[in-house]
Amino acid sequence: SHLAAAASMVLFLAVFAASTNAATFNIKNNCPYTVWPAATPIGGGRQLNTGETWTLDVPANTPSGRVWGRTGCNFNGNSGSCQTADCGGALSCTLSGQPPLTLAEFTIGNGQDFYDISVIDGFNVPLSFSCSNGPNLVCQADKCPDAYLFPTDDTKNHACNGNNNSYQVTFCP
Repeated sequence: SHLAAAASMVLFLAVFAASTNAATFNIKNNCPYTVWPAATPIGGGRQLNTGETWTLDVPANTPSGRVWGRTGCNFNGNSGSCQTADCGGALSCTLSGQPPLTLAEFTIGNGQDFYDISVIDGFNVPLSFSCSNGPNLVCQADKCPDAYLFPTDDTKNHACNGNNNSYQVTFCP
């Protein structure tokens, strides 16, 4: 019957959705000033006032993701500019920000993720970056010991094992 077929489809979709792996990113602004976080390739960007949190769901198999904070921004709709880490004048970024920028970088796998902080392109906002089952990385100033300082600084990359991991990015930790 049509009803049985519809019920089977709903059950299939529910099982499929439950088995799809994703990561949740909670991006919080603890700075005493407004930060405009940006995220690529998922998320875009928005304004985040002091104390506010932005939550993003990032699907499995998302390579080369980045989250960074922009400062001194002024937008009219989706266009404007930022004093630091501007991404082509867009509120919702599709391009990476202009240096200097403190980067939280990630790759969401299918059973194992990787994450790091990078100041290779400079430093603009203090941040911490942690995974639900990995070390908490903190970068309060340029050349901080937890961050990539040069491209082959591979000891700064950390694994986050499992599926459906939770991440915390905090500006001004």
